[in-house]
Parts: sequence; structure tokens; C-alpha cells
Amino acid sequence: MKEKIYEDLMQSYVRKKHLIKARLNEFREVWERGDDIRIFEELVFCVFTAGASARMGLRSLECIRDILMEASSEELASRLRHVHRFPNARAGYIVTTREYFRREFGFRLRELISSFGDPLERRDFFALNKNIKGIGYKEASHFLRNIGFFGYAILDKHIVRSLYEFGVIESPRPPGTRKRYLEVERRFKEFALEVGISPDELDLLLWSEKTGEILK
Repeated sequence: MKEKIYEDLMQSYVRKKHLIKARLNEFREVWERGDDIRIFEELVFCVFTAGASARMGLRSLECIRDILMEASSEELASRLRHVHRFPNARAGYIVTTREYFRREFGFRLRELISSFGDPLERRDFFALNKNIKGIGYKEASHFLRNIGFFGYAILDKHIVRSLYEFGVIESPRPPGTRKRYLEVERRFKEFALEVGISPDELDLLLWSEKTGEILK
């Protein structure tokens, strides 16, 4: 039974491999070519996707992109009405986080992110920092992956459900603590090694199997 499941997964991977690799290259280019504002846009996208969807995140970012760096939370919320499920809360998160980066780091996000030599410390900074609103372990992983820092598992409901169905974990509930997140992430990486697909590619593959898309 396990062999058949793995065979089906590999067949799907072979069909989608070129699209998956192309998407990962796009993420890599964000870091290679993007400036501080471009990096911040990816963080904002991840704030928008939390409790929503990737498509809603993309639409929300697009509707406020031109005023992102200067608008008040009220102005952002006005744009986000009828676009995002939580226009007021997300607008407040964005302004609080934006002004924190300005105040403490002169908005030098590339310099800030590069300063972390340890990948777990880099993610902890975003996931645990109370001045960065709307970002936990899942979205911190999502953000870092989307700007080309690989090796993080994005344990959203689709990935966790897949791991549960494959028998990798005992519960379909997303991890709620750092300790549990690291444990599920460890099992995810072991599963990736077992099936012979890199963790970053497997993440996109499993997500696409649930959603029908290779998005971000």
C-alpha cells in the first residue's frame, strides 16, 4: 500500500516538476534582485494569507501595493474592504510592522535578514517578535521560502492534512507551539528524504495536490 502511495506521488512529481522548479527559481530571484520594499511586500502577502487563502493574499497585496509604504491603517483598510476577510486587522498589522522596521532597522530588511547565521534563529525572529504582527511559525516559514530562503516546512492545513493521510503524523491539526512545529517539520523532512523529493519541492507538490495550483 505504501509503495503504491509513493508511486502515485512520484508520478505527480514527474508531471509537475518543471513547474515546481520554476516557482522555486522565482522565489530565489526575489532575494537576488529584490530591494527592501520588495521583501516587505512578500511579508505583507503572508500576513494577508493567514486565515485566508493565497489568492486572497495576492489580490489584497495588489490593491494596496501603490500606497503600502506611506498609507495609514485607515487608508489601507479602506482599500481592503470587499477584498480581504479582515481589512481592519490586517491593515493594522501592516502599519505596526512597517513602522517597527523603520524605527528599529531603518527599513533595511535585507541587511536584517542577512544578519542571521542560523536558519532557526532567522525564523524565530519573525515568528516570535511581538512587533511583527500576524506572523507565526507557518507564515514566517512561508515568508522566508518566498524570498528564497529554503529548508523550511510551511505547515498549513493542506500540508498537515497530507502528512496525516500519509501516516507521517498522528493528527491533522496544525502545530500550535514551536516545539510541535519543529517536530512535525522534522517528520516532514524525513518523509521528503524517504520519497526522494527535496523538502521545498515536496511542499509545493503536496500543496498543489490539495489545491490544484502551484502558487506561492
